[in-house]
Amino acid sequence: MIDTSAKPETLRRAIASARVVMARETVEAIRQGHGPKGGIVEVARIAGIMAAKRTADLIPMCHPIPLTHIDIRVAFDADGIRLEAEARARAQTGVEMEALVAASVAALTVYDMCKALDRTMRITDIRLELKTGGKSGDYRRE
Repeated sequence: MIDTSAKPETLRRAIASARVVMARETVEAIRQGHGPKGGIVEVARIAGIMAAKRTADLIPMCHPIPLTHIDIRVAFDADGIRLEAEARARAQTGVEMEALVAASVAALTVYDMCKALDRTMRITDIRLELKTGGKSGDYRRE
């Protein structure tokens, strides 16, 4: 791991997203809460939050960060679901990985919970959307 002991703590924020592309019927089943394993959106939100809190256990060189906020937002469109994860902390290093892990695991959870409905689903576009705080400055995807 990189030594961050000399770095000052600053407010760090990151937003990452992932998309699950699926059949329109699957989107509608999720929207109506008719998944074979229960409430898909809420389970995916909880999975993403739990994953963000365990990022340092999953990514070998990642620092354990005391997160102050994690949120998973879900948006529907005709052919899929977009999951957006926001992570915040007052720390010596950024929270990009926490947001990326949260978005990824939330998408994987949607896949797991819907695979009986739709084997054609695809997880796509896992990416960092925004990062603020720290020495390297801010970043926003255009």
